[in-house]
Amino acid sequence: MEMGTARSLNKVMIIGCLDGTPEMRYTPSGRPVTSFSIATTRTWVSSEGEQHEETEWFSVVAWGSLAELCVQALQEDQQVYIEGRLQTRGWEDSSGRRHYRTEVVAQDIIPLSDGKC
Repeated sequence: MEMGTARSLNKVMIIGCLDGTPEMRYTPSGRPVTSFSIATTRTWVSSEGEQHEETEWFSVVAWGSLAELCVQALQEDQQVYIEGRLQTRGWEDSSGRRHYRTEVVAQDIIPLSDGKC
């Protein structure tokens, strides 16, 4: 390894509960893309003994054959493992305001349950 060589890593692994049914659409070139949300919940006890719960929501996007697999194999309230990378995209709305959205671009998805989370 050379000194001064920059390295980077963009990888995320999430186990969560699918919120809703995955929605598939096609790009103008005909490439399938599926999007859905998953929720992860963490619980902890404060130093005062109070129970806390916090839910985090993640937007997930899958492309190509993985997108097609999502609509066939995933269902609402199913627990899933998702591995991928984070990507932030931006767009401008009709009034000229800039918006940003960070998504998990899925590279692997594994259903972990058949029923409810």
